[in-house]
Amino acid sequence: MDSEELFKEELSFDVVVVGGGMAGICTAISAARNGANTALIQNRAVLGGNASSEIRMHICGADAHENRKNARETGIIEEILLENRSRNPQHSFSIFDTVLWEKVKFQENLELFLNTQVLDVVTENEKITSVYAHQWTTEKSFVFRGKIFVDCTGDGNIAYMAGAEYRVGREAKKEFDEPGAPEKADRYTMGNTLMFCAKDTGKPSKFVKPFWAYDVSEELLKNRGHSHMIEKMEQYDVDSGYWWLELGGTEDVITDGETIRDELLKYLYGIWDHIKNKGDHGAENYELEWVQFLPGKRESRRIVGDYILKYQDLYDSRIFPDTVAYGGWPMDMHPPKGFFSEAATNYIQLKDVYTIPYRCYYSKNIENLMMAGRNISATHMAFGSVRVMATCAVGGQAVGTAAAMAVKEGCSPRNIGKKIARLQQKLLKDDCYLPGFKNGDAKDLAMKAKVEASSHKSGFEPENVINGVSRVVHERNNCWKSEGIGIEEWLAFSFEETNLSEVIIKFDSDLSREIMITLSGVRRRIQKPGIPDTLVKNYSIVAFLHGTKVFSQKVNDNHLRLNKISVPENIKADRLEIKFDSTWGAKEFSVFEVRIY
Repeated sequence: MDSEELFKEELSFDVVVVGGGMAGICTAISAARNGANTALIQNRAVLGGNASSEIRMHICGADAHENRKNARETGIIEEILLENRSRNPQHSFSIFDTVLWEKVKFQENLELFLNTQVLDVVTENEKITSVYAHQWTTEKSFVFRGKIFVDCTGDGNIAYMAGAEYRVGREAKKEFDEPGAPEKADRYTMGNTLMFCAKDTGKPSKFVKPFWAYDVSEELLKNRGHSHMIEKMEQYDVDSGYWWLELGGTEDVITDGETIRDELLKYLYGIWDHIKNKGDHGAENYELEWVQFLPGKRESRRIVGDYILKYQDLYDSRIFPDTVAYGGWPMDMHPPKGFFSEAATNYIQLKDVYTIPYRCYYSKNIENLMMAGRNISATHMAFGSVRVMATCAVGGQAVGTAAAMAVKEGCSPRNIGKKIARLQQKLLKDDCYLPGFKNGDAKDLAMKAKVEASSHKSGFEPENVINGVSRVVHERNNCWKSEGIGIEEWLAFSFEETNLSEVIIKFDSDLSREIMITLSGVRRRIQKPGIPDTLVKNYSIVAFLHGTKVFSQKVNDNHLRLNKISVPENIKADRLEIKFDSTWGAKEFSVFEVRIY
């Protein structure tokens, strides 16, 4: 049978996103919300990639585990994590799978294809015309045609099959003059990891080592904490596995993936045998509850764009004119030998957050190919930071927004770079943080309005909500804060008579604290449970025309930072009031930004 006959069902989309990790999810949602008919293709049964129930890695980002204040990522990733906070206080990764599925499945303009593997990519004149895929659960085969294709596979599978330029391994120091890079280039990468979960049974529990597991000595583990020391809040907690159980960096983490997984399993059970049966590690009452079978992958291919992000860009906190995302996690350089290296990793700390230019998010030589996630255009050194999932997620939102723009305007992703200010303003409107940039939307009525408030604390004046920056940045508060919640508190905006369509409010969700789902008992104990108490819970919006109320809407049980309120057509107003009723626990109301359209 001719191979063409096998692919019966042809589907056409504006944007085809392949890979359903956090980058792919945010890419697909943002493309769909910006009007593009979008497909999200995921080869697993669940979404989330390394954050799914299959791997259970927590979503790290620029705040570097609360070591950098006011740095947590906003936008779609914040929306997802706050939604999870409201429905999943027990940190169940299976429930998180469902939250992610719901976000994608019920998003207008977005069609989800789970258990679907892309098998081939068709290109013509350096453009992708279609991808062939098979859905294992239904035995259906598809041809996906699209205008823009986005590779969010992590491994750069789509780019590789399309013939896109890519890199693997470590660049020589002389190529980019990067401190810490090796003298000679090689194909070594960071390795893969298997995690586990253990539970306290409340009584002594025995463990019998499988015959195939390795013997692991204290000498091999001497530089890797592995005892249960809850009273010291150690990062090494036997209930949630060890990120340093890492192998494969000196091999090919793609083609040798099955062998690497088997070796990791042998060492994982050997380590558990060591913890249980060789000395007192505080785990007498513990037994294994879950073992990861799909390795968490750190590094493989990196797709080359018009710019390659490098060490100096991160270390110098560079602000690019075409900034569309940012990061701040240290350059976390895992050695290729992983578990067999003397040190598990080398953290190169950064002084501040850095920005990522748009030119890192589209292919240098495939005209309609974009990328988001750990496969973006960066050196191995810069990759040490940009690879973490929250950074991948905000890059994904930027890519999805840009892809939708390119479809609407009938141009290539590269040409969107010539209209970068428009892309940046759209991202800012949708609550993405772009260091060094602020709201400049001429259509925002609030920017020219007279702003008043019932009260305010010193340094938290009401005018802050229209200064264009929607988070604390260094010493600038950039928000309004009421004196308290004991009296009726409000914000009011007076402007020329106009037709209203939408009100956007960005509340305070305490961007200095982690809200991520996590397997780690240590990280859960550090986190403050529940909805951030700084968020406004109940409030109402009232619009007036010449002193007469023309529209009102009450919002109850809000648990999101970004609120968008649609106003019915043909409502004219010259004043808008936001009246605050309650928070989730804070003793004052906080608002970072209000936009009126």
